[in-house]
Amino acid sequence: MVDSQVIVTFILKMAIKWLIRGSKEGGSLRVQERFIAGSLAGATAQTIIYPMEVLKTRLTLRKTGQYSGMADCARQILKTEGVRAFYRGYLPNTLGIIPYAGIDLAVYETLKNAWLQRYCVDSADPGVLVLLGCGTISSTCGQLASYPLALIRTRMQAQATTEGIPKLTMVGQFKYIISHEGVPGLYRGITPNFLKVIPAVSISYVVYEHMKKVLGVGY
Repeated sequence: MVDSQVIVTFILKMAIKWLIRGSKEGGSLRVQERFIAGSLAGATAQTIIYPMEVLKTRLTLRKTGQYSGMADCARQILKTEGVRAFYRGYLPNTLGIIPYAGIDLAVYETLKNAWLQRYCVDSADPGVLVLLGCGTISSTCGQLASYPLALIRTRMQAQATTEGIPKLTMVGQFKYIISHEGVPGLYRGITPNFLKVIPAVSISYVVYEHMKKVLGVGY
């Protein structure tokens, strides 16, 4: 799911950056404008693919024989819980993706442009290792800012698979985690998440930059 999110986010980010740049006279985007472009792109991308996130969570936590596949899972959710179930946990997810995508994309482009201005005055290509480094740092910053909300989102999605337990709201989940696990509980599972997201996003940035050159896209 990370791959589809990254692809859609990149496409939307380029479109939003083009709109922002078109509304001002020349020059590169400022950090806050990059943050806005990344946040809007991330939020829009998540809105589009969010039902797939719900299906992924349900299929991961399913009982043996509960669903025969993704289509059957979607049918059962629609039949028993309605369309709204496909957006369970959407609010904390959106509140989390805005700082994640905004910080990730803003930090990445800021670091890349700073490197180019200092070390590659005559070239627009900082090199693969620099791109990987910028992607790693930016993704780490975004994850640290948004992970608690991503954790709450996942727990809200998983609630529907447990019977006899009260369904907690976003605020209820937050209070429960703080009271039972403390602040570290908000970052439970972040290490394997880093191991999954950081290389995926960093490599995606490298591919993204090289595809821009191949396609002749300059923004």
